[in-house]
Amino acid sequence: TCSNIVPLKYRTDNISLTDFGGVGDGHTLNTKAFREAIYRINHLSREGGTTLYVPPGVYLTEPFNLTSHMTLHLAAGAVIKATQDSSNWPLIAPLPSYGRGRERPGGRYMSFIHGDGLQDVVITGENGTIDGQGDVWWNMWRKRTLQFTRPNLVEFVNSKDIIISNVIFKDSPFWNIHPVYCSNVVIRFATILAPRDSPNTDGIDPDSSSNVCIEDSYISTGDDLVAVKSGWDEYGIAYGRSSSNITIRRVSGSSPFAGIAVGSETSGGVENILAEHINLYNMGIGIHIKTNIGRGGYIKNINVSNVYIENARKGIKISGDVGDHADDKYDSNALPIVKGITMANVWGVKVLQAGLIKGMKHSPFTDICLSDINLHGTPSWQCSDVSGVALQVSPWPCSELISHQL
Repeated sequence: TCSNIVPLKYRTDNISLTDFGGVGDGHTLNTKAFREAIYRINHLSREGGTTLYVPPGVYLTEPFNLTSHMTLHLAAGAVIKATQDSSNWPLIAPLPSYGRGRERPGGRYMSFIHGDGLQDVVITGENGTIDGQGDVWWNMWRKRTLQFTRPNLVEFVNSKDIIISNVIFKDSPFWNIHPVYCSNVVIRFATILAPRDSPNTDGIDPDSSSNVCIEDSYISTGDDLVAVKSGWDEYGIAYGRSSSNITIRRVSGSSPFAGIAVGSETSGGVENILAEHINLYNMGIGIHIKTNIGRGGYIKNINVSNVYIENARKGIKISGDVGDHADDKYDSNALPIVKGITMANVWGVKVLQAGLIKGMKHSPFTDICLSDINLHGTPSWQCSDVSGVALQVSPWPCSELISHQL
């Protein structure tokens, strides 16, 4: 386990949402109760911090901000449910590494549960639920009536020492859990659920963040289960903050898109990623490393091993022509460097195409190492502008990879 990167604090001070007028009837708006409870934690700070206990019940609320040195604890049967009224939803500035909202120019809607500049925050419990009620947002996206980028379910910005565990995340309007410009983040024993046709409901997206541990979780959503990012085109290049030292272990799930993804927004660089013991079912792509011209940055030292893929369109894809651009000001000469990608012990059943590795003509992908990969009965690989080594790979990979058959 890597969860020990953030020590779990014992908090002696405990308060309940009901102390501040919280009503769990599914109809009463609890925004005031959440905000007053968190105001109390912030302004009457107790040594070791405070736990805010959410008892069983359904607590409808507008978005709210967390504060440092607090634990948000959801009891079994507790549901924190987002209001579906977007007219009151706060707007915040775009992330500097994106330059604009990810979907729409300008600002973006604040995440449902939000933290900025915090430290020592825990979201945990007895598998209570955080429900984003995202279908109204998905419909706005489908109808193209969105004015601003949809809200994430949980986002931490410029924060450190964060633990998220033993909670169910359901029906996020956009990405589910988004740590951005963060360090020392642990996400474990999480369950993340959204319909397969829900747009852009990524599970966990570590973004320009370091020392992140994702373990022992189940994710079934409408987009990538875990996607490591680090900024978008010229904005990500200028901001220059990488994602590094990220461990993804014992994660399983299902998606029409990718299981483990890197990109496509990687302009600040991504390095030192370890993903192991991953079980994927009914997937679009098992493992997807993706970038594009104009991204710049780098993707290096990516290690993926012990992956089981069942029923997928494609087993492995490493590609340099994926993803859109923030605007037309990107530098077409900003070519990413992709090197040092190792994949080992990958087993696939009912995979339609084994793999695709498509580098860039002026920036070939190098040091690609595939070993002990068996993607049963699938057509052969397609490769271009790539170099590396293949050892015991079936079906036999492309000629661009130096092959060793034992």
